[in-house]
Amino acid sequence: MLTGLTWGLNNTEPCTPDGFSTLVTDLDIYMTAEISLPPNPARQAWLAVLARASMTQLESALPEAATLLPLQRVRPAEVGMVMLRARVGGTGNAFNLGEASVARCAVRLGDGPLGVGYVLGRDKRRAEVVAIFDALLQDPAHHDTLRTTLIDGLTRVQAQARQSQQQRVADSKVEFFTFVRGEA
Repeated sequence: MLTGLTWGLNNTEPCTPDGFSTLVTDLDIYMTAEISLPPNPARQAWLAVLARASMTQLESALPEAATLLPLQRVRPAEVGMVMLRARVGGTGNAFNLGEASVARCAVRLGDGPLGVGYVLGRDKRRAEVVAIFDALLQDPAHHDTLRTTLIDGLTRVQAQARQSQQQRVADSKVEFFTFVRGEA
């Protein structure tokens, strides 16, 4: 049984020592866990907020390294690709829109919970910082403080930026109409 997060290849030949197959018939990137955890909406929300935050916003709130428990990199930061899927009109059949670079990392602070970080782009340090905050937010000793100082603040900033962008788009909206012959 595999434990933790694993990316793997379905292939027809054994893997070579470097971990790559000589003949890969079906590339299947999958993630498995030894146990299936129920979804945690609060954690999903703070991970989404952290993933959208800039590196300067994250590093400004990062506790001093001396105050953190020893950092164990369960999965060092790495860069990979994900397939973006979309639906026509949001409701139609799904299709592959394209690929995007993603950085991911998994850390454990001391013997505490496992923190994971996934961010769009190739910024490994940002993925590691998101993973550190995820681990800290799962720790009851840090959760309330980080929730009020970091997550709630970033949520407000991101909501204001989204509202501002929506307003700029709405201001540039053009209404088209046509005349039908005989109706003037």
